[in-house]
Amino acid sequence: MRENIIIDKSYEFALRVVKVYKFLNRKNEFVLSKQLLKSGTSIGANVTEAQEAISKKDFKNKMSIALKEAVESRYWINLLKDSDYISEMQANSLLQDLKDIIKILTKIVKNAS
Repeated sequence: MRENIIIDKSYEFALRVVKVYKFLNRKNEFVLSKQLLKSGTSIGANVTEAQEAISKKDFKNKMSIALKEAVESRYWINLLKDSDYISEMQANSLLQDLKDIIKILTKIVKNAS
């Protein structure tokens, strides 16, 4: 069976986000970490939902939402980095994963049009 790269990448990213969330909660940071948790895990949830879309329009809509959540996650990661909750190295690693996810999702959304 052929693997689905966007499902795999978005799931792996969600796992990383959960770990960052736990780490930040131990540092008593609850607000920004919760925002990242919501947007970062929503990417994969929407990608997974898109696999069962009832129409091409529904598929494109779910993938578009996943793309928006990825862009939002990038914002929260940068904010966490710039407010010194996570290191630049941690942020850059997460941002590289997001860059790949955003690139793939952008192609999927464009091709679904």
